[in-house]
Amino acid sequence: MKILRSLSRIIVGLVFIFSGVVKAIDPLGSAYKFHDYFEAFNLGVLNNLSLPLGVLLCTIEFIAGFSVLTGFRQKNGILASLLLMLIFTPLTLVLALTNPVSDCGCFGDAVHLSNWQTFWKNIILLGAVIILFANRKNVKQNFKTSTEWMAVGAAAALLILFAIFNLKYLPVIDFLPYKTEVKIADKMVIPEGAPADVYETSFIYEKDGIKKEFTLSNYPANDTSWKFVDQKSVLLRKGYKPPIHDFSITGPEGDDLTQKVLEKEGYTVLMISKKLREAGRGKLSEGFELGRFCMSNGIDFLILTASGSDEGRSYDSTLTFCSVDETTLKTMIRANPGYILLKDGTIIGKWSAANCPDKEWFGNLPR
Repeated sequence: MKILRSLSRIIVGLVFIFSGVVKAIDPLGSAYKFHDYFEAFNLGVLNNLSLPLGVLLCTIEFIAGFSVLTGFRQKNGILASLLLMLIFTPLTLVLALTNPVSDCGCFGDAVHLSNWQTFWKNIILLGAVIILFANRKNVKQNFKTSTEWMAVGAAAALLILFAIFNLKYLPVIDFLPYKTEVKIADKMVIPEGAPADVYETSFIYEKDGIKKEFTLSNYPANDTSWKFVDQKSVLLRKGYKPPIHDFSITGPEGDDLTQKVLEKEGYTVLMISKKLREAGRGKLSEGFELGRFCMSNGIDFLILTASGSDEGRSYDSTLTFCSVDETTLKTMIRANPGYILLKDGTIIGKWSAANCPDKEWFGNLPR
């Protein structure tokens, strides 16, 4: 039993610490996931709480794991872990059954699990937490109460500061497909022989007021007494999906600029703002100034937004505003606005508005 308790302690501690840290690396990603949940369950009124809840959740998870693993306030950590599992285990079962959101986001973008994989992971984790909770009376306190609370408080403060840093300056580890040194076009290729999606198609026919469902092998192709009503396809097995599969840029006149950007020789600066009105005029003005400087120095500068080209031109008619899907923009960079520097279609730099180099730096890029 002692070995089982120790193993449970290590598993619970490490899983919760890992989950908290990867969420703190990408707090905006956690906020997007909360937003997805709220929309899926018709709770859009709570969208403004997405970011605070994302930071709160990663802090609670990290502290619960920290306490369980290190022994500082271990009983409190075990209780917090149990409460989290009692909340999220039934929630992930609902997600697995209804699938309103394809990825629960429990490990951010570092590790992607299906909803069923997440549920069974939670069942195992819940079992380990129950073992710890059942044996909580055997937990010994090795330090003064004040010392333990100070250690827990310091750990929480460090994690929150870490999350704020990543929020301001972009994640210290980029788990997204648009990483520095990635040639975008290469990540859009489907390898030869890669498995495709497998669907099961069924056909609904009607005869004498009775509807019946058929498959491709037995539908009444030559029986005119049956009248076709509808058909439906069910995805049985997902095929290969390239890391970048939704990159598409539409120019201000409705023209497709995707290939032009990917094949452009030399430098291109992409200013990315998923929603212009959410970026703040000060940050936008700085970006527009950079854009005018780049264009006057022979560097292509495009503003990618989901707000639409017309709204963009209302801010500055001298710059090129392009339309891109909002989800794609969120995946490209965790900032609003953010900046990506391409050279020959390869990402060589990514910045938020807080750490974007000044315009003179762009002017001194080697040609």
